[in-house]
Amino acid sequence: MSMSDLLSDMLTRIRNGLSAEHKEVVVPASKFRGQVLEVLVSEGYIRSYESREVRKGISEFVVSLKYFEGLPVIKEVARVSKPGRRVYRSVKEFPSVRNGLGILILSTPKGVMSDKAARDAKVGGEVLCKVF
Repeated sequence: MSMSDLLSDMLTRIRNGLSAEHKEVVVPASKFRGQVLEVLVSEGYIRSYESREVRKGISEFVVSLKYFEGLPVIKEVARVSKPGRRVYRSVKEFPSVRNGLGILILSTPKGVMSDKAARDAKVGGEVLCKVF
């Protein structure tokens, strides 16, 4: 069975894993999901992720979730741009997530990056999700 929104599935698995206080969650692997996970690692929202092969040609990511003093580091994660309604923003139009405490993850012509990195690179793009 094919999924229409791979990113929403991954974010839901992470959100459910955090609410159930799991140490790790398993997500089907793709290049796009790997790029989003790389942003989450670099911004400090998850510990790490690693790829493992289930069978020949099929891989999955094992995402290590991050907690601080028993509470999840990610308080809120929400999809902004959806398959039915894409949301694009220029550099000047990036909204602030929780007064700068959260981040936006964007898909830009220079790759998937956080809103801070996109401001530094002076490039806009599709707003994928917000994380706080």
